[in-house]
Amino acid sequence: MATAKKTAAGTWRIQVFVGVGPDGKKIKKSFTAPTKREAEKLARDFVDKKEEAKHRIITVKSALKEYIEAKRFVLSPSTIHGYETILHSRLQSIMDVDIYVLDSFMMQKAINEDAKTKKSTTIREAKNLIVTAMRMFDVKTEFNVTFPAEQPNLKDLPTAEQVFRMIRGTDIELPCLLAMWLSLRISEVRGLQFGDIRDGILTVQRSRLSIGNKDVVRNVNKTFKSTRRLVVPPYIMSLINKVPRASSSDFIIQVSYQVIHGHLKKLCEENGYHMTFHDLRHLNASVMLMLGIPDKYAMERGGWSTNSTLKAVYQHTFAEERKKVDERIDGFFEDLLKGMEAEDV
Repeated sequence: MATAKKTAAGTWRIQVFVGVGPDGKKIKKSFTAPTKREAEKLARDFVDKKEEAKHRIITVKSALKEYIEAKRFVLSPSTIHGYETILHSRLQSIMDVDIYVLDSFMMQKAINEDAKTKKSTTIREAKNLIVTAMRMFDVKTEFNVTFPAEQPNLKDLPTAEQVFRMIRGTDIELPCLLAMWLSLRISEVRGLQFGDIRDGILTVQRSRLSIGNKDVVRNVNKTFKSTRRLVVPPYIMSLINKVPRASSSDFIIQVSYQVIHGHLKKLCEENGYHMTFHDLRHLNASVMLMLGIPDKYAMERGGWSTNSTLKAVYQHTFAEERKKVDERIDGFFEDLLKGMEAEDV
């Protein structure tokens, strides 16, 4: 530690190195006292407390818990739920390790263990969360580790027509069509209220998530661009009009996430398909690609955010070009419907 020096004012001052700033410059803390001894004692006490704090045992689990609590009312419930999943079921072999001694070798062993049953992306997310939590305790480190290779997630999805035929007339036809036709997420589908539709225009502005088998309603969407307006096709409107309601704040989709998931899974098994509810959004994207819909309008309809294709500020407008896009997509699904109705005659 440095020695205190006398100032022009007659006091004694000493500086202690405390770290390096974002600009790479050294950061020092000054202690001033009437005597050299007092100034040096202040500095010594500061260093001792810092070292004591540094060496108190803070496990990875404790660091994660404190980080999650610090963010609980700032981040979305789904994000917090994801963090808690990592806490309880990811990289478990290092959860009781002191964050001040955790090194690349320990992290790599934990990654190797998880690689037996978990995907590379999942493991990477867990590692990144741990690094972020450690930084909250001023432990800034990066681990030199290797992740398992990414495995391509290739699915042989049924066509939009096959899905339409499969769900038509079932109790999950409406939620599935809202995803496949209008490109809504499951949380957005379940968050829709009757009051969100005015003059045939649907405003997607809310999500209802299932977390721990309990519904959590958020009056905001996943991203800024997720809040959007869509023209409701007549066929979907006819299905919505059949749903009983008491007020405009009633949810349009009144079945639970578990029911939607379970019934779709059963229908797929009966028809030999392998798909999830989220795959319905993928089908919508495929339809737009097949129809040659420009990225700008595809992203707008689906509520996706991307710097490469949507550089302009999103606005809730219905330009002539956008109307033509809606008409082409609606025309595709309406033609499918007409074909099925003709077969019924």
